[in-house]
Amino acid sequence: MQSICHSSAIIDEARRVLEIEARALKNLCDAVPQGFADAVKAVLQAKGRVIVAGLGKSGHIGRKIAATLASTGTPASFVQAAEASHGDLGMITKEDICLLISNSGETAELGPILDYTVRFQIPVIAISSREDSTLMRAATYGLLLPSSPEACPIGLAPTTSTTLTLALGDALAMCLMAERGFATEDFGRLHPGGRLGAQLMRVDGLMHTGSALPLVTPKTPITEVLVQMSSKGFGLVGLVENNHLIGVISDGDLRRNMADLMDATAEDIANVSPVTIAPDAPAANAVRTMNSHQITGLFVIDGDNVPIGIVHLHDCLRAGVA
Repeated sequence: MQSICHSSAIIDEARRVLEIEARALKNLCDAVPQGFADAVKAVLQAKGRVIVAGLGKSGHIGRKIAATLASTGTPASFVQAAEASHGDLGMITKEDICLLISNSGETAELGPILDYTVRFQIPVIAISSREDSTLMRAATYGLLLPSSPEACPIGLAPTTSTTLTLALGDALAMCLMAERGFATEDFGRLHPGGRLGAQLMRVDGLMHTGSALPLVTPKTPITEVLVQMSSKGFGLVGLVENNHLIGVISDGDLRRNMADLMDATAEDIANVSPVTIAPDAPAANAVRTMNSHQITGLFVIDGDNVPIGIVHLHDCLRAGVA
């Protein structure tokens, strides 16, 4: 094969690969495999997990599909096809449903899994490019990939076929996600770590509560307001009347009223239209609110305007919320 030396040739080759795979994806989109909807319904009805299995590149794609399913509300596990006949068949139960992947449909290592599913009447979803293959003939739900050339220059390395399989797996997972009504808060419970988990964190997971709240009454002298503000360390104090938040004093309010400060009470300098947030709001919303109003803290109130917490910008930043 002729060596690629020039940047323009490299870009041309990249474009060739992407165009081949893009056309294949368009063909898949235009003709979603027959049985796809039935496969989605079968997974929804299954009492157990989706057991995904494949070998080689199909195995790598299968692992990703299993991970996507599990992270979006459909319990799933991956079984390496070559290990199935050496004890891993025990990972598959009668309540599960199998998703078996083989581009040729003739992967010998899938044979023991197929035999096992027949013996215990376990439904099988197959993804393959060959309709007359052993796998597709044995499947309960056969999902046939459109005939498309591999993007590999010599037509051998799995490229287009793995892209199509991955895309079809994503479609399966997203359809299941939608059918289950899997929402943002559900996603957050399954992704508590890393930056993604931080972005999905709620205000009530970061707020300070109880005795940590700096609260005073409207008639509280400013000297006591200063004590509350200093001791609690949030740079603001809340005014409460009959347990309801009726105003907020920030350190900025104190500076702006310095001339008459010592003779004032809390209600004299309070902001009676404070910015607040609900406990179930995303923490990222709290950060955006604080940034837009150029403040560093927010009182968290319930549906009755009762202060139940306080969230500070520094707490959000330490948790990775930005």
